Amino acid sequence: MTTVPATGLVVGKSGQLARSMAACEWDGFDIVCLGRDELDLARPEDIPSRLEAHRPALVVNAGAYTAVDKAETDAASAFAVNRDGPAALAEACARAGIPLIHVSTDYVFDGSKKGAYREDDAVSPLGVYGASKLAGEEAVRAAGPRHMILRTSWVYSPYGTNFVKTMLRLAETRDEVSVVCDQFGCPSYAPDIADAIGALATRLLSGEEIYGTFHMAGRDATTWHDFAAGIFAEAGKRGVRVPSLKAIPTSDYPTPAKRPMNSRLDCAKLEAATGLRLPGWESGIGRCLDALLPERVEGGVS
Repeated sequence: MTTVPATGLVVGKSGQLARSMAACEWDGFDIVCLGRDELDLARPEDIPSRLEAHRPALVVNAGAYTAVDKAETDAASAFAVNRDGPAALAEACARAGIPLIHVSTDYVFDGSKKGAYREDDAVSPLGVYGASKLAGEEAVRAAGPRHMILRTSWVYSPYGTNFVKTMLRLAETRDEVSVVCDQFGCPSYAPDIADAIGALATRLLSGEEIYGTFHMAGRDATTWHDFAAGIFAEAGKRGVRVPSLKAIPTSDYPTPAKRPMNSRLDCAKLEAATGLRLPGWESGIGRCLDALLPERVEGGVS
């Protein structure tokens, strides 16, 4: 007898993580990704009917308002998407008895801690984006216990807009690139996150009670400057023109929204509960560049 795969509903379609999940194969699941035209987090009143239409066995919320600087002057939109939408989604999942995996961020912390942040450390976001994501976490927790909140950081991939693609773009036209050297974090490759979420989804579907708040980020911490150096080193091996790299302090690169100086996330809780741990960012860089520069790899440049 053939087993019919369950539906894993992913909220989000164009973002880095959603696109990475769309490219995955999850054991026991058919993955369905819904864009804003199909499920808009800014229209929470429509969410219950959208879930009813698809009858998923599990929902992953990979949708979010992620324009960190714009959020400072557009708080209403940030909170609508990052708080009100997840609240309605979590309530609908709770009523239907559906597990929810909700993706959050390191920006719920202020970055003042010396070491890596644990899940039970005090939250204190610095800006509107972080505050809206924290409010979304709180709404998910309030809706019911059958949820996983996964905080990640410094996400990059072959898709969308991210630091790796920005560095490659700047390398095309600049002889020198300045990058801040005093912010620390754990770069996380979106396909690795997607694979790990798929493994968690399969385990939740089988009845494992893995619920709560967890950190899921790349294994190794670094600075933006050293991350850029790693990108250029790998890009150079693939024949990309590589500029010189200048280290600058955050004070020399002002932005509308203040960023945490320390975004390192301690992922020991997730590893202890599930055995899952994301690879280091250096592993992801090579795979990301292979996807972004396939003609250079196939042509024997790398």
